Amino acid sequence: MNAKNILLVIVILATSLLLNAQIYIGKTCEINFFSNAPIENISAKNTTAKPILNTTSNDIEIKITIKGFSFEKKLMEEHFNEKYMESDKYPYATFSGKIKDTIDYKKEGAYKVTVIGKLNIHGVEKERYMQGILTVKGGEISLESKFMIAVKDHKIEIPSLVAQNIAETVEVTIKSTLT
Repeated sequence: MNAKNILLVIVILATSLLLNAQIYIGKTCEINFFSNAPIENISAKNTTAKPILNTTSNDIEIKITIKGFSFEKKLMEEHFNEKYMESDKYPYATFSGKIKDTIDYKKEGAYKVTVIGKLNIHGVEKERYMQGILTVKGGEISLESKFMIAVKDHKIEIPSLVAQNIAETVEVTIKSTLT
């Protein structure tokens, strides 16, 4: 078989795999985090992420722009980006995982799911198990999850001077609709 025939076979196989895959991309995505600390609560919201779900393989990917988080107070946002998250050095957080449950994406309904994957924040990758709800309705898929992240797991340093202002563990909530 010559090189042209091999290339043709590869293109046909790749095309057939892509045509069989059902890819859903985030139409909307809201990620919130909440830090409940003794002196001050801190919350932020990010609506810039676009998750991707392959319903054939149950693979899910998301890339989050760290500077996309907005805070009530601009000084908090500045400190978050410059002192803690070092957003210029680590501009993104990513998650790459797989839904472990069997979902009938052709049947409308709400499904409890477990997602297992790698969460990379601040240049540190950790394996995560997250629970959530996946809803299939009207040709769209909605995802919701709430989980905790220990800042030390991702080598985010909190100076002792402000330790009473920032929780060691933050609550993260994700709500997204994919089409």
